Amino acid sequence: MTQDRPSVLVTGGAKRIGEAISRTFGEAGWHVVIHYNSSGTAAEALAEKLPSAEVFEADLSDTAAGITMIERLAGKLADWRGLVNCASIFDPDDVLALDRQTNERAMQVNARSPAAMAQTYLAHARSKAGRRVIQITDQKLANPNPDFFSYTMSKYALDVTTAMLSMGAAGPDDRVYSLAPGAILASHDQSDEEAEISHRMNLLGRRTPATEVAEAALFLAQGHLASGQTLYVDSGQHLLRQQRDVIYLAREATPT
Repeated sequence: MTQDRPSVLVTGGAKRIGEAISRTFGEAGWHVVIHYNSSGTAAEALAEKLPSAEVFEADLSDTAAGITMIERLAGKLADWRGLVNCASIFDPDDVLALDRQTNERAMQVNARSPAAMAQTYLAHARSKAGRRVIQITDQKLANPNPDFFSYTMSKYALDVTTAMLSMGAAGPDDRVYSLAPGAILASHDQSDEEAEISHRMNLLGRRTPATEVAEAALFLAQGHLASGQTLYVDSGQHLLRQQRDVIYLAREATPT
């Protein structure tokens, strides 16, 4: 099934933005490897709906597990054209008191594992059309606020790997990009009303659907942009200066 299709691995590809990315690549004719950790049922169900797909389980809190996944796929995928590092954790912690456990977990899953996986992918994956690494970051890179301290730190760490890998690990036909979404889906204990408000806190005053992030990932996978660039998909949110995360800004704006 994979011989006539380019392949892409989407980490965290069974749910939320990862699911939208998996669907978009699958519908565009790619063979999609849907990575999951604890969402096996959702991953299997999604794979059955796509023209060509498989699933792969790995716990990215263990860097070795992520590297092993890349090595195994590199040995079997003949045209492995894309790696989309989308898996992420988004736990709150305080700017005044670093929580060691939260920080270590965020840095591990959101930065250390995807960086090591990208390195392994560029060392071993095969594609005559060139290879694409897409690191899913966050509009917070340009519009930081004090909330979600460790999460934000980890996304800054992941973002810098884009430039470094582009300069030192990618071949002339390869591309390494960052893709930075804004507020897309409800998070934590947000109510529908709070999500509706928070998702419109951008220059266009509109909700940015997950499908737009997925379409941007597919565009980047075609390699039209020079390596090392960041593409923001957030309806202009990153151009604002928001003093808090929009979760809390929306909560403050919602009557009790």
